[in-house]
Amino acid sequence: MTINASLSAAGEELTICVDGRFDYLYHNEFRGAYEGLDRRPLRYLIDLKAVTHVDSSALGMLLLLRDYAGGDDANISIINGSEDVKKVLLISKFDQLFEIS
Repeated sequence: MTINASLSAAGEELTICVDGRFDYLYHNEFRGAYEGLDRRPLRYLIDLKAVTHVDSSALGMLLLLRDYAGGDDANISIINGSEDVKKVLLISKFDQLFEIS
């Protein structure tokens, strides 16, 4: 699995692309993608287009990002997940905490 992060030119939007299995083995890499910035972006996009599996630790990592980004005021979208990935997110009620598309 690989995690790539890219910040918009204005520094307002951070896109984190996850590739492969989204699980605990990449906890530090995922956290480092957003914690190592000079300032916090206003918006976060989590692109799951290349994710083949999501487990409970991945859900926990998303919750940690949400807390870091401002909790209820966080602006985080989870995008491009497969039907299986979206199913896990919806069963876990993540659509109440994140924008999922």
